Amino acid sequence: TMTSVGKAAFSIVEEIRRQFREIPGLLEGKEGVKPDPKTCVAIATTSALKEMVAPGLVAVLTPVAVGFVLGKETLGGMLLGATVMGAFLALFMANGGGAWDNAKKYIEEGNLGGKGSDNHKAAVVGDTVGDPFKDTSGPAMNILIKLMSVVSLVIAPILPHIGYLLRLW
Repeated sequence: TMTSVGKAAFSIVEEIRRQFREIPGLLEGKEGVKPDPKTCVAIATTSALKEMVAPGLVAVLTPVAVGFVLGKETLGGMLLGATVMGAFLALFMANGGGAWDNAKKYIEEGNLGGKGSDNHKAAVVGDTVGDPFKDTSGPAMNILIKLMSVVSLVIAPILPHIGYLLRLW
């Protein structure tokens, strides 16, 4: 999700630059000249949908594969592990991202050298990582856990007691 946010942001920035180049008077702020926000929204929407295909498939297909290949008990263990680790990872990402964001704000208030200092430059880099952690990757863990759980509950009645792979042993 973090690289997806970066890709989408880059595409939107390129579109905004294109509009500044091609729409006369937009950069100068002339009255009556308006940008085209619909294109930016279309880029963001298309990018979000395209970038969610692979993670969505992993979230849906993993419980199916584990359930049929290794059985119900293994699927239960996988769900337990995914839930516990996903919750810890979500907490880490949300708190870590918030800490990086607040560190930058703290330095911008004049502490530790203030704006323009080496500490501020490092904090800006940290905030660049922290914002996607806090705003996208952390909350996405909750969705991932729920999706895997729902898929598992839906397929549970048709799963074999012992997985097909374990029957070969």
